[in-house]
Amino acid sequence: MTHSDPSHSKALVDTPQPGRRRWRWALAGVATLAAVVTGAVATKALDHGPFWRPGAFMMGSFSPAAVEDRVDRMIRHLAIEIDANADQQEKLRAIAKTAVKDLIPLREKAQAARERGHVLLTQPAIDRAAIEALRAEQMALADQASRRFAQALGDAAEVLTVEQRRKIDDRVTWLRNRWHGWHRG
Repeated sequence: MTHSDPSHSKALVDTPQPGRRRWRWALAGVATLAAVVTGAVATKALDHGPFWRPGAFMMGSFSPAAVEDRVDRMIRHLAIEIDANADQQEKLRAIAKTAVKDLIPLREKAQAARERGHVLLTQPAIDRAAIEALRAEQMALADQASRRFAQALGDAAEVLTVEQRRKIDDRVTWLRNRWHGWHRG
């Protein structure tokens, strides 16, 4: 049988390979970690300033009043960037504050889960079932946070005009390109 034989190619595709299965699980693990980190960043973003500041990512003090103040400042800044009127600003402020209030309990659950993960991974015996249960719980938490965040984005988008949304998109694209260029070195 030659390598150009179609039946040989089909046999290679249909045969499960242990290495591929391991890679799939590794990829699933990386995706899980990314989802957990994304959820944690989304719930933490409003209370600690830039994520690159020491102590800003995943730790530090937390004050709901500080979060509310930060939301107000963010909305004022956004309003200037996109020429939002006073009515739009108030609607955006209400959407953001409500979303933050919904995300705060998820942040607290994520913090508690990090502690549980630490305990699970430092025990003399590794409990794989408990680790899997924690992973599943964290995925559900990340999904819940992501859904709430997406809902807030949709609500905010409905408040803005097409031109204002385009201005935001242009700004985000510019920032992404700037970050990508900086990150490459």
